[in-house]
Amino acid sequence: MSVEPEAGSRGASMPRPLSPPFRLRLLDGGLHPCTYLENRQARFRFFFADDLPPEIYHAFMDRNFRRSGHSVYQPVCPSCRACMMLRVPVERFAPSRSQRRCVRRNADLTVEIGEPSPTDEKYALYRRYLQARHVGGMVEDDNPDSFVAFLYSSPTNTVEFVYRDPAGRLAAVGICDVSLHSISTVYFYFDPDQPRRGLGTFGVLKEIEVARDRGIPWYYMGYWVKDARTMDYKRHFRPCELLCPDGQWRELTPDAPEPPGDG
Repeated sequence: MSVEPEAGSRGASMPRPLSPPFRLRLLDGGLHPCTYLENRQARFRFFFADDLPPEIYHAFMDRNFRRSGHSVYQPVCPSCRACMMLRVPVERFAPSRSQRRCVRRNADLTVEIGEPSPTDEKYALYRRYLQARHVGGMVEDDNPDSFVAFLYSSPTNTVEFVYRDPAGRLAAVGICDVSLHSISTVYFYFDPDQPRRGLGTFGVLKEIEVARDRGIPWYYMGYWVKDARTMDYKRHFRPCELLCPDGQWRELTPDAPEPPGDG
């Protein structure tokens, strides 16, 4: 896998973390074991936001920041810049043959998009998803208060995708932040007892479709880490671009093994 520079961009060696787009006081999260790569130490700097206008949050994402609840954070790990923001150019996106089959398999689902709203039904699905998908790993606390704080308390413009089968049963839920320039996936949880549907893939495809329908140019998928198995799926939505440590967006291509940024 390689990262191809956009026209006019230049490569760079390991720089310092990208500067935020505005002056503000960033807090230091301290060192802790990396949840993506073994035998690595991770570090974040962050700030808390009560009201974050969508276009300002988009500018932060273009500096490699993400949010979890009201915390907006950026990896600043020692000797490592492996966490790179990944985005899909919506108009250029072309689903693969297997992705088109996934859409057909899920054609019976209904999708409602609206204001995020926590319910007992959604919380039960979320717990089942965590128990099935993250056995033995570090996950968000699965108590009701943490569920609401993580997914249903947002400082920016956030919407919820609710997927139901023909019998009305809840199949999946997607949470996304929306601005004029981007849809950014926050989290997607789904029924672990329906693996043949490929609900995670279908959720990405549906969110890209909505971005296209609304004239939104970019779909942000969060961080991509080359050697993290749980993030490997993101590179299959082509074309896609990575925000490299020098601040340049570069297209991810399959022809070479090593993108820049890890060190």
